[in-house]
Amino acid sequence: MRKLLLIGATFLFVCCSSSGTVNELQKNAATKSEVENNTDKSVITTTKTPETEKFNDAPTLTPVVIAYYNAVKNKDEKALRSVLSSDTLKALEEDMKSEKKKSLIDYVAEIENTDTPYQVRNEKIEGDRAVAEIKGGNYAVWTKFFFVKENGQWKITDQSPEIEKR
Repeated sequence: MRKLLLIGATFLFVCCSSSGTVNELQKNAATKSEVENNTDKSVITTTKTPETEKFNDAPTLTPVVIAYYNAVKNKDEKALRSVLSSDTLKALEEDMKSEKKKSLIDYVAEIENTDTPYQVRNEKIEGDRAVAEIKGGNYAVWTKFFFVKENGQWKITDQSPEIEKR
């Protein structure tokens, strides 16, 4: 069954990180020529997308994300519904029905991590659509999410350009 991607409301998205000393990483890394000349197809090479720099504090969208976090943490369904886009609400309600859940807030709270408050940055607004990077909750790294303006108010969606690629 399809699980919606919601700020912190997904347990499917996991950030992968590696640990080790610089020497271990250097020892294990292949040089460019080794990769280019690789005939052994069992060797997998990856690149980490560099983290973008902070260019703003998301002054317009931060209040929406904070309201979402507080709604889930306080189990306030009315507040939760007020910050979710209509498409996101519709999709969540369909998922709830298929899982025989009765309450939206209980459904979201089951999969939401409220141990770490969200941080928001780098908002880009174009008309009635926007994107911002969010970190916290279930997201250990900065993750972009889309927002939409409905009836004059910004709402968070369950859409992320980064997660959809996975």
